[in-house]
Amino acid sequence: MVFELPRHPDGRPRMVTRVVRRALKPTVGVVVPAYGVEAYLAATLDSLIAQTYPHWRCVVVDDGSPDRSGEIADAYAAQDRRITVLHTDNGGLGAARNRGTKAVKGEYLAYLDSDDVLAPDALEHLVATAEESGSDFVAAVLQRVEAEPPAGEGTFVPEWLANLHSEPRRRIRIEDHCEMLGDVFAVTKLWRRRFWDAERLSWPERIRYEDQPTTTRAFLAGTFDVTTHVVYDWVIRTDGTSITQQRHTVADLLDRWRTKEWTVASVEAHGDAHVTEVFWTKILPGDLWMYFSQIPGADDEWWTELHGGLTRIWGERSLLDSILVPHERITGWLVQQGRRADAERLVSYVEQVGADALPHSADGLRLALPADVLDLKTLPADVDVLREWEIRVS
Repeated sequence: MVFELPRHPDGRPRMVTRVVRRALKPTVGVVVPAYGVEAYLAATLDSLIAQTYPHWRCVVVDDGSPDRSGEIADAYAAQDRRITVLHTDNGGLGAARNRGTKAVKGEYLAYLDSDDVLAPDALEHLVATAEESGSDFVAAVLQRVEAEPPAGEGTFVPEWLANLHSEPRRRIRIEDHCEMLGDVFAVTKLWRRRFWDAERLSWPERIRYEDQPTTTRAFLAGTFDVTTHVVYDWVIRTDGTSITQQRHTVADLLDRWRTKEWTVASVEAHGDAHVTEVFWTKILPGDLWMYFSQIPGADDEWWTELHGGLTRIWGERSLLDSILVPHERITGWLVQQGRRADAERLVSYVEQVGADALPHSADGLRLALPADVLDLKTLPADVDVLREWEIRVS
């Protein structure tokens, strides 16, 4: 077949103009809150600049930082025009994220904490997944990086998180995988901006643990993808300044209860019975042991708040019915009952022998706690019975 150009009436060939449209890649708007991170911020921004996916814009929010964080951010902005800096009065992490969200542009939205780093292919993987599925957001995996690891340890994916992400899933809803409510990390998600805006999502301000209320609302409202890909290094600091190192304070405990209460309200309003039951038994109690471990040596005010918060939030529900491992759920029940001395002895004993070395009965079916640690006769029947997956196989 011979292709002939169209001709003018006088016989001359017409000029043909081909319009070639380049496939536009979606832009990811990345928000980086910065406060007191002059020792870490450069590595964070370097990891963003090193992304294999170059179509991003970043707003670094200098949250009234008292150190050189703002200057470091300005220096990076001067070298890479994809980076801009917003200097603000101190408002805390939630406020900094919200300010950055309003300022940043892009079809997608991501958050990067200023003492962590992205894997080189993080944005490429997240965008490709979202573009293929059309979901409202993508949930990927992070790995803990211990700043000062014990011998033989260092970088690892927490087991519970690996279990949530054991297989890829595309365009699902929370009813399809209820346990994902436990993946509360803001920084491992890529959000479609139109979904974020339509649901009027934002981060709670002036409070710790702001991730859980917002990620819960997102999981309940939208479709999402679950990937097995590690996209983020969560660097665990040991200098005592990180939020996760303040659990012994009443202020920290109060913030934990408030965010739990907000999350409970969202799940209850969602109204799905199965999602609600999974949430109460598997998700909401999941971080309690970090607080139970603080019981020995706690002051009276902290203990009163621990007991009060558990009884207020859980009401008639018993932590004996939760997914917590045996000694944790027994401790939780003791706290609910106000039995401080018993809870303190049990926690101290677990710390002394190690959770993995707790004695079991001869048949391996029960937890065999010494009588001088806890008199099981004063507890509900069979609280020491192990569930099928807890039984040791010799």
